[in-house]
Amino acid sequence: MDLKEIQNLIKFVANSGVAEVKLEMDDVKITIRTTLEGNVTETTYVQQLPAQAALPQAVAPQASPVVVNVNTEAAAAPSEDSKFITIKSPIIGTFYRKPSPDKPVFTEVGSTIAKGDVLCVIEAMKLFNEIESEVSGKIVKILVDDMSPVEFDQPLFLVDPS
Repeated sequence: MDLKEIQNLIKFVANSGVAEVKLEMDDVKITIRTTLEGNVTETTYVQQLPAQAALPQAVAPQASPVVVNVNTEAAAAPSEDSKFITIKSPIIGTFYRKPSPDKPVFTEVGSTIAKGDVLCVIEAMKLFNEIESEVSGKIVKILVDDMSPVEFDQPLFLVDPS
């Protein structure tokens, strides 16, 4: 796959409304992530395997399928949520609403928060990272269940800043 084909693929994905596309072929892996506006927000990763890692000629290579993940929740977001600020996960890990099982939750729906308040904890590699609010406002919705895995940049909370 040459550079021109990769650029055409990026343009196609950006215009298609798909949130993420992963393409794996014999010697190339490509992942393209976009926003709802169609702008490519994450770098396209292209990894070519070394020549010695390629399959020997005696073994017939199998075509890898193209995996397309469509983020339907984000595409179906109502326009009324546009006035809210989304607090997103800064890391990959496990989302916890409490500092420990015997303690109360950090915040509830309807709670007023201030800038710097701890909203949750995300465990990553046995480290518990406190996620602090960067805005002041009122928690409108908690988008993740307690003890659930979260991805980088995944929405966690909706905050009404007014």
